[in-house]
Parts: sequence; C-alpha cells; structure tokens
Amino acid sequence: MLLVRFDGAELSRLRVAERADPLWETVLSLHLLQNRQAEVAFAPWRREVRGALRRHGLVDTVRELVRLCPAATYFPDFLTPGRGESSIEEGLDRVLATPRRRLAAELGRVYAREPWPWSVRWVAGGEVEALRWLGDALRRYHEVAVAPYLAAIRAWSAADRARRSEAALAGGAEALLASYAGHEGWRYHGEELRAPYPLRRELPLRGRPLTLVPGFFCVRTPLTLADDRLPPVLVYPLTPAAGWLTRLRRDEATPPVGQLIGTTRSRVLRALSAPVTTTGLAARTGLAPSTVSHHVAVLREAGLVASERDGMRVLHSRTRLGTALLDGSAP
Repeated sequence: MLLVRFDGAELSRLRVAERADPLWETVLSLHLLQNRQAEVAFAPWRREVRGALRRHGLVDTVRELVRLCPAATYFPDFLTPGRGESSIEEGLDRVLATPRRRLAAELGRVYAREPWPWSVRWVAGGEVEALRWLGDALRRYHEVAVAPYLAAIRAWSAADRARRSEAALAGGAEALLASYAGHEGWRYHGEELRAPYPLRRELPLRGRPLTLVPGFFCVRTPLTLADDRLPPVLVYPLTPAAGWLTRLRRDEATPPVGQLIGTTRSRVLRALSAPVTTTGLAARTGLAPSTVSHHVAVLREAGLVASERDGMRVLHSRTRLGTALLDGSAP
C-alpha cells in the first residue's frame, strides 16, 4: 500500500501531466514484455511488438535493456526522469546526463545480491560510448514498441485528463484526488491518498508538488520513484480496454484523409507525430524503409513533411499544413 499525505499548500500545487511520459511508457512497456500481466488487453500488443523486434534486429538489444531494467519491485530511477512534459529526445538527454555515481548506485541496487552482467557494468561506468549505446537502444526500442501506438496512448490520456479536469473544476484538488477512487484499492480521505502498491511505502512530499502522470503501459498498481529526494511523481494506470489495438488498426486503415492522398501515405503522415528517422518511421508503420522513403519524398514535395539533418541522422516531421490536413482544420 502507498500512502501520500497532503497539507493545504501541497494540495494547491498538485498537478496532472498533460500526457503520458515517453520514457515511463518505454520502461513500463519493456516490463510488460517480460511478464503476462493484463493479458487480455496487451497480448495482441506483445505478439505484434515481438514480431517487430525480430524484423528490426532488436532482440539482442532488448535483452540487454531487460538486464538494465528488469520487471521487478525496484528498477533504476534514472531511466524515468520525466513527469509527462518531455519528448523522447528530451527525456533521453536527461538520462544520458545522469552522474556516474548515480548510475553505479542505482544499477548496484538492482544487482545487490548477484553478479553484474557485463553490459550493466559497462553502463554503470558512465563511459561516453556506453551511454551513447543506451540512448540509441532506448530510442530504437521506443520506435518499435511505443511510437506505433501513440494514437491510442494519446486518446486514452486525453479521455482520462478530461475526467480529472471535470473533477478539479467541480471541487478543486480534493475532488481531483477523490476521482481516483474509481481505481481498485484507491482511497482519498482526510488529506491522505492510499493506493495499492507492490510494497508498503509512504511517499513524503515535504512541501513539493506531486505530479500525477497517466500510464498506458502501467498495469495493476501505480508506481513512483524509489528515491524520495527526487521530485515526487505518481504514475497511475489508464487501463485500456480489451480490443484497443484492433480499434487502433481499424482507425488507421480508413482515415478520411486517406481518400485524398491514399491510405499508405496517410498512415505515414499520421505516424509523424514526433520527429523520426526513416528506420523509425518504418517501425511505426510496419512498412519497408524503401517504401517509407518514397512516400516521405512525395509528402515533402507537397509541403506536408519536413526533413532536417540532426548530426548523422535525418529526422522527418509533419509540417503545420500536414497536421491541418489530418485534423481537417486551417493551418
């Protein structure tokens, strides 16, 4: 059970993140690949992602990520630095800026009672090459396991935020916290929030604002950072219903804009919700990189896509005109 006590000032500073956090989703989805929790809702996703990991040659990479972040009661805090406000690239920048001492301490806690795998010892050393590998591995995994499902993640996050906003407008922070009572095991009474948790714990606020972050790949219980000195954050389950992936694929197959520019190009355009490489876009859409490259070129000529070089990579993104075309609004 998790206990969070509030005083008046802490209640007034309570906030709900606008969206799911990309690195929390990355880490929690990695956990879901390691177990069979929420099997009804996520079994189709597991099958799809495992197939995509094989196609993109990421099985060995993910195996090493699992060693860094096992599905256990404790996993390293430095892998989830966000509170719903950062993009995947901003989040990765924060991960790679983790001090060497903290890397070693948190990974050492994971392997306190067993030998360290070589890859874990490598990352814990904080060398530039090791951190570069870690950032690239997380980015490539995110492109396959999280990015293709952003439409569903955003839809569930937006619906949940609307419910929280309605409660907050009706009764302030106390009504907002009470609105979580619909989750099994949650209770708010007398300025105390109690929620199910893998172990018995209190989250001290010490006057700091608590950020509530919706988690699409968070299942069963909410999660928080292990280190109480870090800014307090509580990731809570969105609990998507069974069949969410089927509905997502159906919606992607017949978007209205597809009648204008074609189904495949509309899929490519919709998948450009954040800057991404050709390889990453291929992972999001399930298309071959050569096919993606062709359609991106056509969309770029039409002013719907922009491509910019970022170091050794070329990142593609939707233009305002591309977004307006998808949304059916004026740019």
